[in-house]
Amino acid sequence: MTKIGYLAYIPGYADREEDKLWMKRFGCDDIIEEQPEERRFRLGLDKLLASIGNGDTLVISKLAHVLKGSGQLSFLLEFCRIKGVRLVSLRDGIDSNDDLFPGTGTSDILSVIARLPEDLNAIRKCALRNGRRTKGIKVLSQAAYGRAERHKLVVNMYRSGYTIDDIWKASGFRSRSSIFRVLKDEGVELKRVRGRVSGK
Repeated sequence: MTKIGYLAYIPGYADREEDKLWMKRFGCDDIIEEQPEERRFRLGLDKLLASIGNGDTLVISKLAHVLKGSGQLSFLLEFCRIKGVRLVSLRDGIDSNDDLFPGTGTSDILSVIARLPEDLNAIRKCALRNGRRTKGIKVLSQAAYGRAERHKLVVNMYRSGYTIDDIWKASGFRSRSSIFRVLKDEGVELKRVRGRVSGK
């Protein structure tokens, strides 16, 4: 079982190197560092999701660094639940195994979740101040972005070998046919192998 660290590129975040050192001391086998040019399309996050295996440990700096909207929290938690992934959020004081942060209680976790919209807004403002967006760049609406992220989740899980039922539950779609529609729209070749699926 592998320990994987993920460091998102957050303009103005001063503790990145300190977090990286903590991840190394914790024993992370691999630390995926998102680069500035990858931030807009979350390429580092795609690489992370593709590399996580069953029973692995995912270490992040903060939940707000991984998510682009509060709605993505349920996708992340369901993804971790299905794969049996241990989630460690260093700055939030969260360890899904309840080993690292004994002082963290339910009220602390609820506070982290309640602060997510505020934290995400602060990150967006910081990105604007650092010139991460320029005029002429088309920005997706929140609804369109949510659809795009859900499609990416479906494709990533399909390519990782999950059953259609597992993908359906994690994605929140109302019907299984929606999963097949998304895969077709994304150009994924459908293949069934003994009840499990794999994509090319």
